[in-house]
Amino acid sequence: MDRKLATAAGLVLLVALAGCAGLAGSAGDAGAGANAASGEGPALDRSIEVTAGGEATAEPDRATITVAVTATGDDSAAVRDELSAGDESLRAALTDWGLGEDDVRTERYDVRESYETRENPNRTRYRGVHSYQVTIDDVDAVGEVVDVAIDAGADEVRRIEFGLSEGRENEVRAAAIENAMANAGDDAAVLANASGLEVTGAYSVSTADGGVTPYRVTEAAMAGDAGGGDAATGIETGDVSVRVSVNVVYGAEQA
Repeated sequence: MDRKLATAAGLVLLVALAGCAGLAGSAGDAGAGANAASGEGPALDRSIEVTAGGEATAEPDRATITVAVTATGDDSAAVRDELSAGDESLRAALTDWGLGEDDVRTERYDVRESYETRENPNRTRYRGVHSYQVTIDDVDAVGEVVDVAIDAGADEVRRIEFGLSEGRENEVRAAAIENAMANAGDDAAVLANASGLEVTGAYSVSTADGGVTPYRVTEAAMAGDAGGGDAATGIETGDVSVRVSVNVVYGAEQA
């Protein structure tokens, strides 16, 4: 073979090998970076896994009142007209009190034949219901808002719930998580002691919401508070609870 030709062939081979080496090095670096990004560490020789719950409570800073306007009549159109008039009166009164449009929302609207007349085809009556969810941030004013709604034509107070605003709920949830982690640590220590192990620290942690339990006023309590006279209806409040659960894997070693 010609010397120049052999030299050129050797150069091509060297470039090709260099390219393969570069690709292999890049693939290795990418794999190492992927492992680092995923947070994977060395496998644990011994571990203790605990699931624990935590709870925190707080005074409510928001209330939801469910009220309803009802109507009955022999004609469905007349029932709808009565509900419409009640809607205008109720919304106007609550707006005058200081609530915004988004604070008063329709929960249910229904007009149908009365159950009491379905077995009697010669007599037809209709019953209509328009229920509303009224949200207020001043929990001390719940009784006053109930009175305003009733005076404006609301026929029923169906439910009163005291809850938390979004920001306050997040704060209480954080406290519940801290309590859950403390409970998990206590459980892990007991398990380790019973197994001849020693906890070295948390390896992985996950959490799940357990839920929020508002304070609900019973119908009996509402009936008892709804007295006559000029005094505003008094509604008793109670704490709202937030619950979460955590799953924690702890590293462990022989004690």
